[in-house]
Amino acid sequence: MSLIDLEKARDAFAQATDGTVGIEEEFAILDRGSLDLTPRFEELNQQAAQTDSELATSISSELILSEIEIRSGAGSNVADALARQRAMRQRLFSLAASEGVELGSTGTHPWADYREQLNVQSDHYRRVVDGLQYVARRNNTFSLHVHVGIRDADRAVRVCDRLRALLPTLLALSANSIFFEGLDSGLASVRTQSFTKSFPRCGVPDAYGSWASYHDYLELLLATGSIEEDTQVWWSVRPHLAFGTVEVRICDAQSTAEESNALIELIVACVLQCARDDDEGRPIFEPPARLIEENLWRAIRWGASGELIDLESGRCRPARAAFDDLLQWTAPVRAELGISPVFPELNGAQRQGGAFAQGDSIRDVYASTVAQTRESFGADQPTSTTEVSTS
Repeated sequence: MSLIDLEKARDAFAQATDGTVGIEEEFAILDRGSLDLTPRFEELNQQAAQTDSELATSISSELILSEIEIRSGAGSNVADALARQRAMRQRLFSLAASEGVELGSTGTHPWADYREQLNVQSDHYRRVVDGLQYVARRNNTFSLHVHVGIRDADRAVRVCDRLRALLPTLLALSANSIFFEGLDSGLASVRTQSFTKSFPRCGVPDAYGSWASYHDYLELLLATGSIEEDTQVWWSVRPHLAFGTVEVRICDAQSTAEESNALIELIVACVLQCARDDDEGRPIFEPPARLIEENLWRAIRWGASGELIDLESGRCRPARAAFDDLLQWTAPVRAELGISPVFPELNGAQRQGGAFAQGDSIRDVYASTVAQTRESFGADQPTSTTEVSTS
């Protein structure tokens, strides 16, 4: 029996409101002493249910019991979603402290052995593990997902099409996972290599052009037994059929609330600017997938330290210049939303790589990151509204 109702999905987009925002942030649950992953999700979830019912409805499991997700719910706009998320972050970190665990926020845990992790035993995750086997069990990763409401299913698909070429830039900016299985991977986002390059139906999607085309694609996957749920289509940007949103899924989890907030603001602005460009009939730039993949690799390998290809001119330029272009392009929408995302001079991958190059051990680098995460996410952090800076 199909778990996807495609007609209901189309109705969800027909009833959607442009610019509503939902935020999902994934954290590693850590033993306080060793900073090893520890399977404490059920305990945290049960304690929340007993002491903070609102928090309990905002947290969710992920693939492993050593991971917890915090969700804003549907905010009326980006400011509302961030306000909701800030409140839930504080309560989650307070709960973690009371239960004697730490929460980590990098794209990967630096030394965890995937073979020691326990999977969540829900029907959904059993289907994932049964279907993907090693690929699923190996996936101990943490990311940031942003949902933006877009009215009309055809329009949502076209917005996804427009976002395809921007995904490597967003990844480069968010890169925050250099350590994996006890090693310096040499990559800025080893999470993306582990997850996006391993899972099926993942990474940069094709351009579908219309809801009918995307509908046909899902129908084929269903008819051939390739999927049972629409969430088994793991593209880095996708129409979310239940929520009537465009979901951007390319970014690593961020180590500070300030960086996460800035990324959320930029992603929302990119989605809404794409919708505006579509409404105004501006031509869509659709480079071949192979060229977007070339930039995706550059983002995985070098992140914000490297160069990305300007796919229109065919020339390389610093990744920071691509960030500036996103800010300039989204300026009209950002002005209306009243947001000016501020990013630090060095992102997570650059900071961790610099500390490691100076002689800090992987464990010391991670301990410093975990402390920074606790201080930042556990505090009351305002939405970034100061002058834009990417230098």
